[in-house]
Amino acid sequence: MKIAVCVKQVPDSWAEKKMNGGVLDRQGVDAVLNDLDEYAVEEALRIVEAHGGNGEGGANSVTVISMGPERTTDAVRKALSMGADGAIIVTDAALAGSDALATSKVLAKIIEGGQFDLVLCGTESTDARMSVVPAMIAQRLGWAQLTFAGSVAVVPDSKEVTITRVTEAGVDTMKANFPAVISVVEKINEPRYPSFKGIMAAKKKPVEIKDLSAVGIEPALVGTAGAWSVVDDSTLRPPRAAGIKIVDDGNGGTALVNFLIEKKII
Repeated sequence: MKIAVCVKQVPDSWAEKKMNGGVLDRQGVDAVLNDLDEYAVEEALRIVEAHGGNGEGGANSVTVISMGPERTTDAVRKALSMGADGAIIVTDAALAGSDALATSKVLAKIIEGGQFDLVLCGTESTDARMSVVPAMIAQRLGWAQLTFAGSVAVVPDSKEVTITRVTEAGVDTMKANFPAVISVVEKINEPRYPSFKGIMAAKKKPVEIKDLSAVGIEPALVGTAGAWSVVDDSTLRPPRAAGIKIVDDGNGGTALVNFLIEKKII
């Protein structure tokens, strides 16, 4: 069983984010592995560990796939140190400014040639919060999609995968046959911390770097040139205004009630 996990390098959640020429400034901030993708990596590792294990002598494998600038390797190394077997990174200057459509096109092209049984993704990236790439990948590949999974159960012999997902109406159970694209929510598991052994082993694991020509995609179809959506203008978030201070000189309770009424809280 071959599993691919799509991951993304994003600006640190605590970093102050700024726009630069209509795209997010990624060079001026620390970059990390997307938090929500760690749950997908963890779930992929749990699946293979439950069905024969991965790595040397294992019957299964987990490959991390990512698209981004050269330093994306740093984020991918964390997934490898968690236990993934190898990685494929697509990096090319023409990719800068790619939207979700272009991103899904590149990722689907890599997946298409990998003969994977399952593709796992986090629900969304913390820098865009769109939650559409997993569905786009499934559509491009013509595979079944099982999104927002709260649990995943795999039966390799029958090539069947079952998920549960929480909806407004309750808990749904969905099934599909391989191949399939699955996105997982953060409540599905608790990602493991990379061990020292895992960190050292990650340095020796294969990381394949590809550019657009190696993938077989024209530069005009990705990046700002091929984007279907662009940011025309942006404004920095205004500084937080000072709060209202109530001095209790005997009527503090009345002042508080009036404030809550004004805000339509009561």
